[in-house]
Amino acid sequence: MAQVSLMIGGRAHRIACADGQETQLERLGAMVAERWDTAQRAAGGAGAERTMLLIALMLADALSDAQRESDGNVAAPMLDAIATRLEALATTLEQDGRSA
Repeated sequence: MAQVSLMIGGRAHRIACADGQETQLERLGAMVAERWDTAQRAAGGAGAERTMLLIALMLADALSDAQRESDGNVAAPMLDAIATRLEALATTLEQDGRSA
């Protein structure tokens, strides 16, 4: 199991992830971190929990927009790529379960 350190809101957060997923987790952490200042201002100093909630809502809104834009029409190559990644994840989870 790999470990990644994400810097969000001026604090380091150590997160465990499957081996090989470090780059993806760092990319996702960067998406959260880049929204921190905006969310913190919107939270009016209400604290990290409220700031993280607002970031989650911002990301959910962006996902909703992307889903609306695609109008449910996902190209076949994208579906194939998603299926391949899900199969790899399932294999990793099965291997982790056997070694536990």
